[in-house]
Amino acid sequence: MSDRNQRITFARSPRGLPVPEDFGADETAIPAPGPGQFLSRTVYLSLDPYYRNVMKNSQIYQDRLAPGDVMVGETVAEVIESHHADYKPGDIVAVRNGWQQYAVSAGQGVRRIDPSLAPIATALGVLGMPGMTAYAGTVFLAAPLPGQTFVVSACTGPVGCAAGQIARHMGARVVGIAGSKEKCEYAVRALGFEACVNYKDGDLVAALKAACPDGIDVYFDNVGGSTLEAVTRNLAMGARIVLCGMIEAYSMDTPPPGPWLGPIVGARATMKGLVVYDHMHKFSEMQRVLSRWIREGSFTWRDDVTESLSRAPEAFCRLMRGQNFGKALVRVGAEPVIRQ
Repeated sequence: MSDRNQRITFARSPRGLPVPEDFGADETAIPAPGPGQFLSRTVYLSLDPYYRNVMKNSQIYQDRLAPGDVMVGETVAEVIESHHADYKPGDIVAVRNGWQQYAVSAGQGVRRIDPSLAPIATALGVLGMPGMTAYAGTVFLAAPLPGQTFVVSACTGPVGCAAGQIARHMGARVVGIAGSKEKCEYAVRALGFEACVNYKDGDLVAALKAACPDGIDVYFDNVGGSTLEAVTRNLAMGARIVLCGMIEAYSMDTPPPGPWLGPIVGARATMKGLVVYDHMHKFSEMQRVLSRWIREGSFTWRDDVTESLSRAPEAFCRLMRGQNFGKALVRVGAEPVIRQ
């Protein structure tokens, strides 16, 4: 353990897509935990598209950033020193340390990680908030029936891959939307999807019609914009649309024009907005179900890991350009030795 704490800070609100110059970096002394606090060492940092909205101080998030503040973010960390009754050195936790090597916490919002369930990095992906988002949106809002066609965009990301696999376990016919041949092949081969459409390869509307000849019963939307518009033109009667993410709009300074909603009316479709915090009381259920599928070998995922905290800005910019493949993580420190 060094005696300095490397941090990545917020420098300015991006204009359009973020660039590395929107971030800063500094070093401080490692903080000392006070009464009722613990100090933890960051192992993995989660990179998530919503950080782009936080960087423009969007009103829909509680986080606020001023120049020089540590970038916000959830992490997997190892407790190093503790004056907190519920946590001891060696515990592995999910905690909002932000983009830094060390941080203190009073325990609010901290989640203890069970390394026996799956690799600890999954606590930031399919067994963390992205997995909970996928589980809530698919099970509680979309509720696909056996044989129905379930389409999911950004289908190899942590939310999309989990949503599609959950729908597959529920008996749905799953079709993914992704941005490369490699990602589409992975969705079919590794995730078990019936088909996958590359939105960069020609006419998306025509490709969706070919992959979904009986129409789309459920659409789990992670991107919004032109992809959502293409899907609305091939809805089955009584279709459901779950609005989860709008990554196309996160880097726009003004909201994009919305799709024409006439097809929604014609298909008697239902659109629902998904906010994961409404369903957090089901978190243990999600972990129990998905971890069982992982142990059985019927559920998989992919991580896109960048080494070193200093490269986090570059990795975040790649994520926002859609150049990641899987859950975007930064390995900040060595994985701890897990005590059995």
